[in-house]
Amino acid sequence: MKKDLTNILAIIVLLVGCSKKNTPGENDTTSGGAPREEATAAVNASTVQQTIQGFGGASIPIWIGDLTSDQRTKAFSTSSGIGMSILRVMVPDNSSQFAAEKATIDAAKGLGARVVATAWNAPASMMSNLYLKTTSYADYAAHLRSYNTAVGGVYAISPWNEPNYLASGWMHGTATEIANFVAQQGSNCGAPIIAPEPFNMDQTFINTYLGNTTAASKTSFVCGHIYGKTPYNLGSIGKSVWMTEHYTNSSISGNDWNNAMTAAKEIHDCMNAGWAAYVWWYIRRSYGPIDESSNITKLGYVMTHFARYIRPGYSKISCTANPTSGVYTTAYKSGNQIVIVAINTNSAITYQPFTVSAVTVNNFNRYVTTSSSNLAASSFAVSNNSFGINLPASSITTLVSY
Repeated sequence: MKKDLTNILAIIVLLVGCSKKNTPGENDTTSGGAPREEATAAVNASTVQQTIQGFGGASIPIWIGDLTSDQRTKAFSTSSGIGMSILRVMVPDNSSQFAAEKATIDAAKGLGARVVATAWNAPASMMSNLYLKTTSYADYAAHLRSYNTAVGGVYAISPWNEPNYLASGWMHGTATEIANFVAQQGSNCGAPIIAPEPFNMDQTFINTYLGNTTAASKTSFVCGHIYGKTPYNLGSIGKSVWMTEHYTNSSISGNDWNNAMTAAKEIHDCMNAGWAAYVWWYIRRSYGPIDESSNITKLGYVMTHFARYIRPGYSKISCTANPTSGVYTTAYKSGNQIVIVAINTNSAITYQPFTVSAVTVNNFNRYVTTSSSNLAASSFAVSNNSFGINLPASSITTLVSY
């Protein structure tokens, strides 16, 4: 769904030794004495959950203009940018517009991102009253296949965007109709199928779609959008789940810190629900991760805490999701490397203990973003797989073991 309405404060993030709390008042910028000590966040690397597919955003050049070269680098670079690993693009209904997508697709792929393409509409000749004609299934598959060839190949194609959002002006479809199309033509669309992409991540819609076993067998990933829906676990559906579009508030700047923290918690919730991917709406927009002046926004820095350090193929592992009120943690691994993301929504510094099991950790690089700093970097040593850190008030912290 689209509703496009168009530093220096100190950060005190002192490592506090293994399982020890600071001396009262030590390195505390609040007036209330020592930071609050909370329950331990336990990370267990032996309990492997979903495989992460990535984090990203959308670029729709025929609607708002293409990303510039600088914006592409800021979006997808893992060294100087956000490190997005997913680009979502549109399959135009007119083949003369296919070429508009290619420059950004090539740049994103060159920087290691996966590209997923969604069709909002089939060509008008193939539709009747915003529904795909059953007699046009083969022609529509050929249209999608032609797009995939024209842009040099995408990671996956979604034949419908929010087909259950009947207030929209784009192509509608019931779960049964979409499943019938994929069952008949899913192998002929030029790329793996990601579907059915419903509004509200509607599980009834998804389950009905997957009830067509032929369509399910031709579907690589399940996808949907969470407008109006809190992330939730879809259960054992046998498919990786991608959240492929959302934004929090199009009337609030991407530099609004409270809104950026809302997005941080939303990404946490999606990962904790067992989902494999999180894709924001427009990459470049006043309320997005990059603003119209090509600056990475606070929202963009929040996304960096996930996207740059948790790459496709990493595994989410067991971690206490909410060790105390206002603190939210998730953990990931790649081989013996551990990545922990901790979000502190409290208005005061919070001391958070951690334990790590099933893999040895000796050191962490730490990156912290607050309302007044971006990715402030430091490092610390760990003893006996146990440590504690002060999480600054209203902050997001990423820890990467080395």
